[in-house]
Amino acid sequence: MSANPTAAELLATVEASPKAVAAHDRTAWVDLFAEGATVEDPVGSRPHTGRAALERFYDTFIAPNDIAFVVDHDVVSAMTVFRDLTIETTMSTGVTLPVPMHLRYDVVDRDGQLKIHALRAHWELPGMIAQLLGAGVPGLLAGVKLGPQLIGNQGIGGALGFMGAMRGVGTSGKQAAARLLEAAGRGDTAGVRAVLAPVARLEWHAGHAMSVEDFVTRAARLRWRKLIAAGRTVTATVETGDARGIAQLDFAERGNRIQAVRLVVPD
Repeated sequence: MSANPTAAELLATVEASPKAVAAHDRTAWVDLFAEGATVEDPVGSRPHTGRAALERFYDTFIAPNDIAFVVDHDVVSAMTVFRDLTIETTMSTGVTLPVPMHLRYDVVDRDGQLKIHALRAHWELPGMIAQLLGAGVPGLLAGVKLGPQLIGNQGIGGALGFMGAMRGVGTSGKQAAARLLEAAGRGDTAGVRAVLAPVARLEWHAGHAMSVEDFVTRAARLRWRKLIAAGRTVTATVETGDARGIAQLDFAERGNRIQAVRLVVPD
């Protein structure tokens, strides 16, 4: 592998994950991650860090189910890959749950091999639970089975950590994110400032901070859809001209002020 991995090499590393999931290959899936890697799935839940925790995560959420990744598009920025997709999970009782999602993979080079250092899955746990409860008897039976699996593999603390994803910025955060994206798209600097925290960081790609004025200039005619609120972050699918990418908006610890905005759109 080259010292500076290409987008194709990074995408191949990421694509190995759904392949291992489809094959129900626990070892292959865990081996994709670097030592001490973290999975936060969904964002807002307690992260799983280290090989043993990742194995328990696999046993809880992947092994009992058939999971299909329906990818809309990918975008690469430095050593990070964002995926815009829907994951369709067919549970043991036959119920299938399509969950809209944005995935963020942070990749590192370990002794000439690309490994996943962090996986953050942006999806809405309340919406998934609503789907499960609305699926009739198969959904209810799946929920009944999931509880013991969760506690058995993760313990009470892990189960509570998972349910922590029920909290977050929610609908009000999505509304604030929409206001910022709409204001940026129409060139309204004041409108963008109105929803930012007093000290906020704006980036187009990783590490390239810019002023509000420069950000708004670059975001001219920005279009957005598919807002997802997970924890204290909102992600969105965005388009500028013919290019499509992902926006990540991180909120302050309290309230609905946005403290960081990162747009990842191909140049």
